[in-house]
Amino acid sequence: MTQALGRGVYMNREFSNAIEASPIIAAIKDDDGLSHCLATDSRIIFILYGDLISIPRIVAQIKEAGKMAMVHIDLIHGLQAKEIAVDFIKTYTDADGIISTKANLISHARELGLATVMRFFLIDSMAYDSILRQLPTARPDVIEILPGPMPKLISRIKSQIRLPLICGGLVSDKEDVVSILSAGADAISSTRETVWFL
Repeated sequence: MTQALGRGVYMNREFSNAIEASPIIAAIKDDDGLSHCLATDSRIIFILYGDLISIPRIVAQIKEAGKMAMVHIDLIHGLQAKEIAVDFIKTYTDADGIISTKANLISHARELGLATVMRFFLIDSMAYDSILRQLPTARPDVIEILPGPMPKLISRIKSQIRLPLICGGLVSDKEDVVSILSAGADAISSTRETVWFL
């Protein structure tokens, strides 16, 4: 079942509910993070590591814990930035969706019924303008901006884009989390384990 999110974009209701119910998303970068994230209240796990051999196992452990698994496909060793990489994730894992900076991978994942998070690094005004240019064609379910602790920019983005917004990168404590969520972000992602348990 899907719900409209403005501008003709639709998102899986389970993914939407998980973001709303658990705005702190554990982002894992190694097997230690994997074992620790399973004990958190985070309903969504961002997988930021792995390779062709290990990613099915990593996803399976997350799914067995009753959590949603989102694979950052750009960071999986052995996969290229081509649509066949998305086909691999869909065919050989039970991942709920992908994270990517690549519009073509986001579009293809949506065609396959996977949830999508498009990640943007906001380093200057050209990067900001890139968000507005890429969204109509990529049509992600959610966008993620990095670095996260930018309340003024978060408010500006939320006023222009009617999509759920996740902020990640440099989110290191409760003050960052409160500031980001108060500025209008729907969730935060962090590899910092102390943030996972707030």
